[in-house]
Amino acid sequence: MEKATRVCSKRTYENALKLLETRRRKARPKTSHATNTTSTSATANQSSVKAGSSLRGTPSLMGMKDWLRKIGYTDRDIAALNIVHVAGTKGKGSTCAFVRSLLQQYGKRTGFPKKVGLYTSPDLTCIRERIQINGTPISEDLFTKYFYDIWDRLFVRHAEDENLPQPQPRYLQFLLLLAIHTFVKEGAQATIIETHHGGEYDATNIVPAPVVTGITSIGLDHLAQLGPTIQDVAWHKAGIFKSGSLAFSAPQDPEVEAVLRSRADEKDVQLEIVGVDQSVPRDANALRAPVQRINCSLAIALVSAFLSRKSPSDEKALRREDIENGIEHFSWPGRFEVIKTPNCTWYLDGAHNELSIGQAVQWFAEMTRYTAEGSSSMVIFSHVSEERDGPSLLRALARALEHSGVRGPEMVFTTYQERRDGMVRLDIDKTLKPPEDESLKELPKQYCDMWKLMHSDARTRFEPSIEEALEYADRVGSERGGKLQVLVTGSLHLVGGALYLLHQEQADGL
Repeated sequence: MEKATRVCSKRTYENALKLLETRRRKARPKTSHATNTTSTSATANQSSVKAGSSLRGTPSLMGMKDWLRKIGYTDRDIAALNIVHVAGTKGKGSTCAFVRSLLQQYGKRTGFPKKVGLYTSPDLTCIRERIQINGTPISEDLFTKYFYDIWDRLFVRHAEDENLPQPQPRYLQFLLLLAIHTFVKEGAQATIIETHHGGEYDATNIVPAPVVTGITSIGLDHLAQLGPTIQDVAWHKAGIFKSGSLAFSAPQDPEVEAVLRSRADEKDVQLEIVGVDQSVPRDANALRAPVQRINCSLAIALVSAFLSRKSPSDEKALRREDIENGIEHFSWPGRFEVIKTPNCTWYLDGAHNELSIGQAVQWFAEMTRYTAEGSSSMVIFSHVSEERDGPSLLRALARALEHSGVRGPEMVFTTYQERRDGMVRLDIDKTLKPPEDESLKELPKQYCDMWKLMHSDARTRFEPSIEEALEYADRVGSERGGKLQVLVTGSLHLVGGALYLLHQEQADGL
């Protein structure tokens, strides 16, 4: 650590990122503390991880209270941020973004909240996306200033005081501490925090008294840490429920809802399942994907509950105009996002599990159903993961395309390499790096053959970088008079790289 501090002694944004990288662990733990997987037990808690939880590795929550104390914050300071805490498998980011947008619109009309903080992950185009004020990532200067505030208190002073607690925060834990510090210093009057992966043992569960908690759709994901069953996953997600706070959930499968209700009873929390809100406009572009109507409805319930408790205004309810304006100004990078360039219309969604890939294709089909005569479609896909089964996701993509009515799109497969020259951006999210397993690195090339086995007459192509895949699509779009509709999906890394490159192209005026 002394060497890292000495090398990065100049307090720049670049050096802050280098120091942050030193806090990554080399690999996620594969072994479990548990001897069984009865994590749905109502008696499981942080002190009984070894006996009753299926959690793998060390709980990310451990150490957070000590670290918060070392940087100068108490439970009362955290509660004063007026936190909306959101967990789930799919739709967490979108739901948080809807909450942020709705609160901002209400705040513009009433004066509260003036500042809305948002902490989320992962980032797609820069690390600062994870920490936002009023929908805008904090600046490089602000990130750097607050980074070194925390770094000095936890690492520089640690080197001088052997009595400080061990271990020290890892990457995500440090970012959460940085976010909390930022929101306090910037005077956030409402704060939205998205969990990292789970809930019960997640670092974000340091929140002692959220105003309201929300659970988005729960599915089978991150099973190595939260599984093996969907009931186990639900048990972890519901860990964010707190006595004295309100709790809401999107509609769930019966077995999931049963676990959520059991955990709500355990924690003395009233849980409400939220269906589609009939007040949401039917023709809004942001709600073309059916799942976004669910996420928006959950967000409306969360904001309404938040305002009933925290708004100083005599009028504590959202108006229809707040909802309509909130939806109109909603944005969430890489989730059901549309970008138009002269030769193509790009539809980007970082779907990386079978549930979300189906939703992405359904949205793409709906958005392109009435495109101009002569339009054609293309899909750019990549998925390479040690935790998820890429070929199974590819088969799910094939099924979804067949059922959606999107017939015979040209398929372009690529890697996670962003540029053809291999250059890596300074603040790209390196958690989305290619796997170390050599056999997986060849998988993108193999997708072409796999697709041919499912569709013998299909047009397929492999491009070694995201940049080359986009350039190929652009050339095809030019040949077809700008009528090419391109779905980019299968990986947050792929979508993040595509977004960055497309934004660069627009900025350069190309």
